[in-house]
Order: sequence, then structure tokens, then C-alpha cells
Amino acid sequence: MRTDKSGRTSAGILLWRRREGRLQVLLAHQGGPFWANKDLGHWTIPKGEVEPDEEFEAVARREFAEETGHDAPDLPLVEIGEITQKSGKRVLGWAVEGDLDPSTATSNSYEMEWPPHSGAIQAFPEIDRVEWFELDEARQKLKAAQVPFLDRLQTALAADPEQAEKSAQAGQDPTVGK
Repeated sequence: MRTDKSGRTSAGILLWRRREGRLQVLLAHQGGPFWANKDLGHWTIPKGEVEPDEEFEAVARREFAEETGHDAPDLPLVEIGEITQKSGKRVLGWAVEGDLDPSTATSNSYEMEWPPHSGAIQAFPEIDRVEWFELDEARQKLKAAQVPFLDRLQTALAADPEQAEKSAQAGQDPTVGK
């Protein structure tokens, strides 16, 4: 059963880095019993819902911190547009270069009745893990609706002369894996 989330908006950050000449992105896997055995097509950028009167970029930074336990780098964010997920939820995305050790990531938690109809309330992490993926694998891991964020990141990096220069100096191509 799919929940209708039309009218709801989330904002998130796609953290990226280069390793061995390859572009990598940090993705988050949802926590809790419903997601425990789901992998391909079930990862997301760290994101969360926007409340009335909140600034989108501020929400993206807050949610990144809540879902990874780390602040996003204090650098300008690159807008990577918006998508609409199957549920109807609108997701606004930004990207920023940085690094994060996945083993140090911690997420906020939520409570729910588990097992269903048991009356027992359990806490689960909102995000149970984050991992770095090269773009080809990230395209398979991400929710299908979020894959355009990867294309837009590549386009933004290719169009940024400063990033292209950094890549050339490092012997790296920001569009590898395209």
C-alpha cells in the first residue's frame, strides 16, 4: 500500500567526492523493519520534510545533520533541482563536495508499533546506514525518481570551470561513469 504524500515537500543534500578519479555520492538507507531487507531502488539522498515558513536550504542542511550525525560542509550548495516521487512527495535537492566516514554516521530515530498490532512501541533509526557509491551503482540503489539528481550533479560539475580545473589538476574527470 502506497501512502499519498502529494502536497508534502522534502529538501536534501547529495554529498559528493572524488576517489581514484571516480565521482562518488553518499546515499542513505532508510531504517526500520519495513526497509531492512530492501536494497536496490530503496536508497535516498539524506532529506526531510519542510515545515511551513522554513527555508528549503536550511531544511536540507538540518536534515543532513539529523540523518548522518554530521553537518554538511559549510560551502555554497549547488542546486540540483526537484523531483516528484511515486508517493507524490516533492523533493528539492542540493549538492556539495565533502567527505564523511560512513562508520561514524548516526541518525535520529522514530517510534512505531512493532510488531504490528502488538501494542509494543519500538524506536528505529530513521537512516540505518549511509554509504559511498560510484554513479553506476548509485543509479541502481537510489529511488528511481531521485536518479535525475545524479545527472544534474554531473552536468553542474562539468559546467563549473573551477571544478573542471581541480579535476584536471588531480587527473580526474567529473563525468566518469556517465
